[in-house]
Amino acid sequence: MEHKDTFYIMRQPTLFIPHGAGPCFFMNWDPVNTWNRHRKFLENLPALLPNRPDAILIVSAHWEEQIFTIQKNSNPGLLFDYSGFPEETYQLQWPARGDLHLALQVRNLLEKAGNYTHIDENRGYDHGVFVPLKIAFPSADIPCVQLSLQAGLDPETHYLAGESLTSLRDENVLIIGSGNTFHNIPVLMRGIKNKTDNIAGYDFDDWLTKSLTNQNLEERRRLLFQWSEAPGARHSHPREEHLAPLFLVAGSAAGELCKKVFEDAVLGAVESAFMFG
Repeated sequence: MEHKDTFYIMRQPTLFIPHGAGPCFFMNWDPVNTWNRHRKFLENLPALLPNRPDAILIVSAHWEEQIFTIQKNSNPGLLFDYSGFPEETYQLQWPARGDLHLALQVRNLLEKAGNYTHIDENRGYDHGVFVPLKIAFPSADIPCVQLSLQAGLDPETHYLAGESLTSLRDENVLIIGSGNTFHNIPVLMRGIKNKTDNIAGYDFDDWLTKSLTNQNLEERRRLLFQWSEAPGARHSHPREEHLAPLFLVAGSAAGELCKKVFEDAVLGAVESAFMFG
């Protein structure tokens, strides 16, 4: 009897990644190695995964709607939603196609869990999507769907929405939250101008790391919902849109452990990435 090997697809983890500052990876900086470690992390991101994903679902800090809104666009363009950067950064390309089937799956799962949703058939990829993914998946050959944040940025709302999407991971869909663990623009601008050695955000990053890697998963959930009470929280996030994608990816791995997979100090602040599952 002929023996045939069976290829098993393992459940994809979920990831929260820092997407940097605007089109930072495609610019000249002083010093020239400013973004090297961050870029290397993104280049090596596929090596963290058990399989090549069949599709990507990504939540970016740069898209908020009154209700969860799903991008349903076969060929999304790029939204150059940054200003004041070199002309060449407005010529970038990342032609990943959309996935209409996945978009409808996401909508059905969210609505089954009691969420109101909307479909956007025109939206392109904002820079929280194409900037990091152009580094991680430069061939742009994996279909990608973007999901918005919901206005109010409530941790529990996004966490529960993430829980409703967990089953996608068993279908080889990679769920990514794209934001930053530190996002205080005035502090970052001072870091650029003064090239300070004082690194902002360590208190909050230390709290976040300990909270997310807590093996008591119910305690991890509670701490995440109360993130704004943590040391340095509002200094790191005067407004939490760059942290909110983390709430959703943590929810989509509610029963699984987390580990920190990246940390770097850049532009006077600390930025970290986390993987669940």
